[in-house]
Amino acid sequence: MLIQDKVLSQIDNIIKNYRVFLVGGYLRNYFLNNEISSDRDLVCIQGAINLAKELAEKLDGTFIELDSENKIYRVVLKDKENYFDISEAIENNIEKDAKRRDFTINSIFYDLNKKELYDPNFGLDDLKKGIIKAISLDNMLDDSLRFLRMYRFRSTTGFKIDENLKNFSKKNFSKIHSIAKERINYEIMHLFEGKYLVETLLEMLEDETLEIIFPFIKEIKKVPSNTHHHLDLVHHSIETVNNIKSNNPLLKIAALYHDIGKPSTWTIEPSGRHRFIGHDLKGAQLAKKELENLKFSNKQISYISDMVKYHIYPASLINCADNKKAYARFIRKLGTNTPDIIELSKADRLSARGVDVSNEMVEKALLHLDNLLNYYNEVESMAKNPICLLNGREIMEILNIKPSKLVGDITNELLEMQLSKEITTKKQAINFIQKYKK
Repeated sequence: MLIQDKVLSQIDNIIKNYRVFLVGGYLRNYFLNNEISSDRDLVCIQGAINLAKELAEKLDGTFIELDSENKIYRVVLKDKENYFDISEAIENNIEKDAKRRDFTINSIFYDLNKKELYDPNFGLDDLKKGIIKAISLDNMLDDSLRFLRMYRFRSTTGFKIDENLKNFSKKNFSKIHSIAKERINYEIMHLFEGKYLVETLLEMLEDETLEIIFPFIKEIKKVPSNTHHHLDLVHHSIETVNNIKSNNPLLKIAALYHDIGKPSTWTIEPSGRHRFIGHDLKGAQLAKKELENLKFSNKQISYISDMVKYHIYPASLINCADNKKAYARFIRKLGTNTPDIIELSKADRLSARGVDVSNEMVEKALLHLDNLLNYYNEVESMAKNPICLLNGREIMEILNIKPSKLVGDITNELLEMQLSKEITTKKQAINFIQKYKK
């Protein structure tokens, strides 16, 4: 057997009465020596629904009907990690099915009964050459999401896009607006997981397709470089993505969005200095609207908009006289997002090296951000599980007050004092809040 796979070996006896092929991302990753996918796409010449139900029954899995019209089904195995997506070949013909797929590198088939490869579109050759080529340009129009998927594969594999395909994509990319936003969101997330993300974003920018996915790009393209930024705003934003070291795709999306508020807050002083007062708050509002339109979840939107809203907060603490209190307030507000916002602030600082920015300024800022992160690491357990030494009821009893905003304010201040380690016992907490009696 060419492919050694414990999960596939479980279905050997089940598929004997069917003509079944393994196809798609699993094989692509296999031949690229990448991590093997937990999802396995199967194409059945006839009886896909019967095969899916039989697999579910004999493997103690769950049968799901994904698309009854196009005969596409899913079987989730009992480990909840591995699953099969089973589709019926177009017109029950494997040759026609192969010709209707998107890219040559996704149209390599492996006959699971005969244990042999079927590669009618020379996908293996294109894998070796490192090229993303359409089986047919007309096929791209069958599902316009394929134009975005093309860039996703560019980001994850580093492959070059065939010139004919690229030119065709430029002319037709706007057709993606007809696609459900949920499907676009899925491709965006995978795009931002790619090892070659920055090169892909720059390519999309040059192709004028990036702004079709992210409309704010068209606006930030208008803001030029200045004495604090050696790059124009759109290239600064992409360079900020480049300086994010985390593999978190949401943080990289936040990095692209972090200056979305600058075009609408842009002023130029008589001295020639460019100002963007309030761009962080405005940006959080604008990002929220775009992300809602792209069908990000409420949790994802909250995370990204908070990253945009607070991206200049860490740097603003650099000259605080009482660092511990300022650091504690910052950590209390950001909680477990603290390391991510510090990383975004670092990436932003490294991506702005205009003539008025000296190496000493950059080094000082980075040292400050490292100190802030070190402080967070010291109090991390408390930041992750912030338990006030006095609860709301106790505070109200001690001060003889009723439920009000004041109780919340006192609780927050007490938490900050705990994070700054100025208060460590319940007795100290009681003495501290006595001042409110006045």
